[in-house]
Amino acid sequence: MRTTKTKGLVIVVSFLIVSCRSLSPASSPEAVAAWWQPFAEEAGSGLDYYAGRISRPRLEFNALRVDLSHPGLRILAAGGGGGPAGRTADGRFLSVKVSTFVRSNNLTAGINALPFDPVSGKEGEPRTNIGIVVTGGVMVSPPHARFDALVFFADGSAAIMSQSAIESAEHIDNAVGGFHRILEGGELVPRVLDAKARHPRSAAGISSDGRYLYLLVIDGRRPGSIGSTEAETALLLRALGASEGINFDGGGSTALALRYPGGKVRAANTPIHGQIPGRERAVAGCLGIITERE
Repeated sequence: MRTTKTKGLVIVVSFLIVSCRSLSPASSPEAVAAWWQPFAEEAGSGLDYYAGRISRPRLEFNALRVDLSHPGLRILAAGGGGGPAGRTADGRFLSVKVSTFVRSNNLTAGINALPFDPVSGKEGEPRTNIGIVVTGGVMVSPPHARFDALVFFADGSAAIMSQSAIESAEHIDNAVGGFHRILEGGELVPRVLDAKARHPRSAAGISSDGRYLYLLVIDGRRPGSIGSTEAETALLLRALGASEGINFDGGGSTALALRYPGGKVRAANTPIHGQIPGRERAVAGCLGIITERE
């Protein structure tokens, strides 16, 4: 029994390490055909993982597909590190790296979400979230009317909507703000078509039937992955299976942290705070995935 379990772990870890290198790169974001594999010791966890490359432009990305209908999965939104709901006793949020957020909350996965101020690489510093955070039905950070948000309702549904339309946390379990919607009804939002800036990107998407949540990070600012435009990010979300999509805070904040077999937590992508590949930025609002363990 022990030998079988160990062998299974080796297979899963081997896939996670080599998948990005072994897959033939897609020619463009819209040409990606996701090769989802279970992210767990056994199939049926409700989490699937995919890492890939694109040749034109040069991009490397990591994605997690979350089955929102799975009874063993829960969502956690937090405004930062420290204290209940990510707040200190005086109501401030403390900066936290996404990997620390996953580790300290016993999560399976986590991604950075909304923008914040000020920016630094140090954990435990006061931060102001620029946008909404709802944690367990409580609004801990108010809406920012210019931006959009990813919202998880009490009835189990999820949506991307304008923060200006959210007046209270009534009927909402969890929510995190981001920047703007980039994909709507399977089509690119017109605003993104003329946006040419390339950056590392964090984004989230929802399938047309509302069953799946997609968490996506795209590396940038290094030779192997030059960063994507908002349009390319939207095309990639659509290729992965999303119908709706939102662009989260990106650049040096981009990080998708996973708890790997054996319990080790690390970023799946290559964060690049301060132009140093592999260095995580300490962010504020995060979105996490909880896997119920027996």
